[in-house]
Amino acid sequence: MNLEATILSTAYLPPIQLFAPLVFNDKTLLEQHENYTKQTYRNRCTILGANGTLDLIVPIVKNSGIKIPIKDVLIDYATPWQKIHWKAIESAYKSSPYFEHIEDSLRPFYYEQTKYLFDLNQKLIDTLLDFLEIRPNIESTKEFTHDYPEGYIDLRGISPKHENKAYSFNCVPYYQVFSHKQPFVPDLSIIDLICNEGLFSVDIMRKTI
Repeated sequence: MNLEATILSTAYLPPIQLFAPLVFNDKTLLEQHENYTKQTYRNRCTILGANGTLDLIVPIVKNSGIKIPIKDVLIDYATPWQKIHWKAIESAYKSSPYFEHIEDSLRPFYYEQTKYLFDLNQKLIDTLLDFLEIRPNIESTKEFTHDYPEGYIDLRGISPKHENKAYSFNCVPYYQVFSHKQPFVPDLSIIDLICNEGLFSVDIMRKTI
C-alpha cells in the first residue's frame, strides 16, 4: 500500500502509539476541525508513579453541550491543575535517567497559561520532537473529513477505552523507573519513554510497528 499520510487527533503528552507515527511516517495530518470528544487522549495522559499509573487531565471550559471544533477548545484555569500535573511528573520521573535533560523544556508549560488546548498540545509535542531531534512533516487539516481514501491511516479513534485496528502497534518493553517493584506498563505517555530512555526512544518507537 502506498502510504499518503497518517491522521492524528491532538493529544496531551500522547501515548507512545500516537507519538510513534511521527517517527516513521513521511507525512502526518493533525486533525483540528473535529468536535471535541470527552474521555480521550485529547486532554489527558497517563504516567507511571511509585503507586502505579496516574491519569493527568487538562480541564477545559464547558460549552453547555454545544459542539465545538477541537482547535477552539479553551483550557480552564479555575483549578491549579498545572501545579498538580508538574508535581506528579516530577515525583514520577525525577529519578529517571533523562528527566534532568528535558525538565527545563517542560517546566514553562506548567507556569504559563496557554489559551487553547490544541495549542498547548502542539507546543508540547514540538518540544519533545526537538529534544528527540526529529523533524516530521506535520500539517493541520483544512477541513473535517470523515473517511479518508486508501493510503491514509486514520488514528483519530484511538482512546483509553478503544483500540484502533488501522495499524499494528506493539509496545516494546523498556526500562521504567519503578520496574524493580512493578511489571512493565505499556503505552504510557511519551514522556515516560523519553524520561527513561532519552534519545534511545526513537529506536524503540521504530520497533513498535
